[in-house]
Amino acid sequence: MHIAKVFAFLPISLRDELLDTFNRVISNFRESRWEPSELNGGKLCEVVYTILNGYVSGFYPDKSTKPRDFVSACQLLSNAPKAFPRSVRIQIPRVLIALYDIRSNRGVGHSGSEVNPNQMDAIMVLYSSKWIMAELVRLFNDIGTKEASLIVDMLVERQTPLIWNVNKKKRVLSDSLSMKEKTLLFLYSERKSIAENVMLSWIEHTNTAVYRRDILLPGHKKRLWEYDKETKKITISPLGIVEVERIMYSKKLIVE
Repeated sequence: MHIAKVFAFLPISLRDELLDTFNRVISNFRESRWEPSELNGGKLCEVVYTILNGYVSGFYPDKSTKPRDFVSACQLLSNAPKAFPRSVRIQIPRVLIALYDIRSNRGVGHSGSEVNPNQMDAIMVLYSSKWIMAELVRLFNDIGTKEASLIVDMLVERQTPLIWNVNKKKRVLSDSLSMKEKTLLFLYSERKSIAENVMLSWIEHTNTAVYRRDILLPGHKKRLWEYDKETKKITISPLGIVEVERIMYSKKLIVE
């Protein structure tokens, strides 16, 4: 499934808010920033509640809202007609309540709480956030849990010191990588498709036809990425993600 279609039912601004907040949970956890990661988990709860409430009411606002009483608002979702999935009425709201409590009562949102922000709580926030996102993907795209989990992995912005963002372009800071490996690295660093002309600009290949023949089409055939001949866009596949991580670890170009 194309990443752009995963949350196509949402207003663009609300969809971007969901993805950005989720990725902040991920990036702060990677950097061992426990308190920001947990705070972003609380913000993710508010965005997801807004989406669930919009699904039940039939109207999605452009931005998330914070209910005056978050716990009661989530509990009220259980009163929705049973025609709505149990995950929407009960399961996701209950996880949201537990996740929001970490933000509010575990030394994150307020001082004087029982414990300080810590790795254990941040791990709970991380995996609860991933589960919630996978459930949303599964529910709104009518797919299985395995595929939903793979799509959530695709939604994550992958960061590596090998990528340099400069003047609205990206550059790979290594001369030891092949064109195929650089292509994989650029795709890995994005959570969305990359247009062919943008990729050419980033990778600094001088011949479009040759790059398409020698790199894009063979990589597409091996299912490292999806190359759409009509839109001229490239999207990394789950196999591509595994391959680029193997390359980076083998060359010691990435640190866990």
